[in-house]
Amino acid sequence: MSNEDIVKTGTTTIGLKIKDGVILASDQRATMGNLIAHSDVKKVYSLSDNLGMTIAGVVGDAQLMVRYMRSEISIYSMKRGSQMSVSAAATLVGNLMRRGFYLGLIVGGYDSTGAHVFSIDGAGGYIEDNYTSIGSGSTFALGSLESSYKQDMSKKEAIDVAITALNSSRKRDNYSGDGMLISFIGPKGYEEIPQDQIKIRCAELGFIYPS
Repeated sequence: MSNEDIVKTGTTTIGLKIKDGVILASDQRATMGNLIAHSDVKKVYSLSDNLGMTIAGVVGDAQLMVRYMRSEISIYSMKRGSQMSVSAAATLVGNLMRRGFYLGLIVGGYDSTGAHVFSIDGAGGYIEDNYTSIGSGSTFALGSLESSYKQDMSKKEAIDVAITALNSSRKRDNYSGDGMLISFIGPKGYEEIPQDQIKIRCAELGFIYPS
């Protein structure tokens, strides 16, 4: 199978550490070479009540990684009687990446030490940061984030920042587009932001919701 036949999430994924938690966001487009293969792809996943992950890369590898991480985190929690920390989850994902996954990932979550966001590269290296973006549209998203990110942002403010960054990338990157997924992870757990709320905020910000 050639690279042109592999379905990839070309993509823009975003992670933000904010005042009371973490925002994870992405577009929803998947491509196969220059073809838009799917326009409703899930790229933001819950791994547990306190952990989430965004995926960019080969779709099959991404689905396998999510299944494996959910299983390992569940086993860890049962054995320890406590939640896995965000740092431990990022370490585990980094170790798995060295087995040959073609992915770029963001792991974020909330634990006893607060909110954390880690970017994880294809070689398994992981770096904690206040905000990050991975994928083909990340250059455009980062430009937007650099001008609008504030560490003490509220959840509502951070959702607007994520929407604005995703809008910037989809306008410039052919491999990003077709919808937005946004999740929040805080002291009360993992929460997916409803699509109707995202569409309302897009309209209020003056953006046309991508379709």
